[in-house]
Order: sequence, then C-alpha cells, then structure tokens
Amino acid sequence: MDEDISIINTNTRNEKIKNFFIQNKKKLILGITAILLLLISYFVLGEYKKKQKIEISDTYNSIIIGYSKNNKEKTAQNLIELINKKDPTYSPLSLYFIIDNKLINEKEKINNLFNVVIEEISLDEEIKNLNIYKKALYNADNSNENDLLKILNPIIKSESVWKSHALYLMAEYFYSKNEMQKSKEFFNQIINLKDVNEEIKIEAQKRLYRDLSE
Repeated sequence: MDEDISIINTNTRNEKIKNFFIQNKKKLILGITAILLLLISYFVLGEYKKKQKIEISDTYNSIIIGYSKNNKEKTAQNLIELINKKDPTYSPLSLYFIIDNKLINEKEKINNLFNVVIEEISLDEEIKNLNIYKKALYNADNSNENDLLKILNPIIKSESVWKSHALYLMAEYFYSKNEMQKSKEFFNQIINLKDVNEEIKIEAQKRLYRDLSE
C-alpha cells in the first residue's frame, strides 16, 4: 500500500514538473537566451576593454618616446587627446607628462585637464585624492587662501593617506605668506593626526620647534 502511494506521488510530481516546463517553455527559453547573451556580452566587453587598454598604452608610449623639444605642441595635443579618453592609468600619466615638461603654460587649461581626471574618470579613491593634491600643488604659488582650501577640502575633511600632505601644503602656504598663527594651526593638526605620514610629521615638528615656537 505504502509503495503504491509512493509511486503515485512520484508520478504526480513528475507530471507537475513536466507540465511546468510545457507551460513555461517560452519563458524558460527567453530566460536562458538572456543569460547566454549577458555572458557573451560580458566576455566581448572584457576583450574590447583589454584591446582598448593595449592600444592606449601603445599610443602613450609612442608619444613619450617620440617627444622632443621640437614637437612640444604636437605632443601636448596628442596627450590631451589621451586624457580625454578618460583612462584611469594613462590619462593621469599624460597630464603629469604635460606638467613636468611644461608643454602647456596656461594654468586654466591645466586645471581643466585636472578636472577631467578628477571628476570624469572612475579612479580609486586614493588615486583621486593624489590628483587633487597634485592640482593644489600646481596652483599653490598663485592661488589665494580660499581657492587653495577649496581644492584641498575633500582631502582635509577625509581620512585619506594624503591628508597629512594636504595639511602640510596649507601650513607651508601660510608660512610663506607670513601668517604664522594659521601656519602653526595646520602644523599642529599634522602632529595630532592618528594616521600620519611619519616623514611629514617629523618635518612639521621641526618647523614648529625651530620657526614657530613662542
């Protein structure tokens, strides 16, 4: 008796499964097709991005190798094109090369390129903060207090590894302006940081004890 009931239950269950597949045949086929298309798209996109990365890398290396003082303008133009491709690696490197070799003298143009790198490229958070710091460093000699703080505030208000660098830049900025109290405040912030770059902490202590002690 129990065996008969078990056979009936098994047959009923199999019949339900069979009916489910018959009734939902189209949905199942569409679902499987969608999953396959997604997987194919994922791998195709991955290969495309890999190929694009290699092309950008080759282009960057070609530009750098071919650079000379006689083709500054052309080099700058080519590197700007690379920056606008918004690659997380080679866009920042292109900007650094432009700055290091003084290929563009207009600060506004450089700042616009910094904005592309900082605001329009998906960067690791600390790489983004590094570029913010570099932008502030680039502008430090010709910026007023408010403009420099505006650039650095995203780092100063964070727990970034670049925070001590940003504070040190502001401290030295005020020191150069002979605003000793403000300079001292920023140096003291460095000393009191929980996680601080030790070399910067030592330099801040030297400045406080040697030049800003009362």
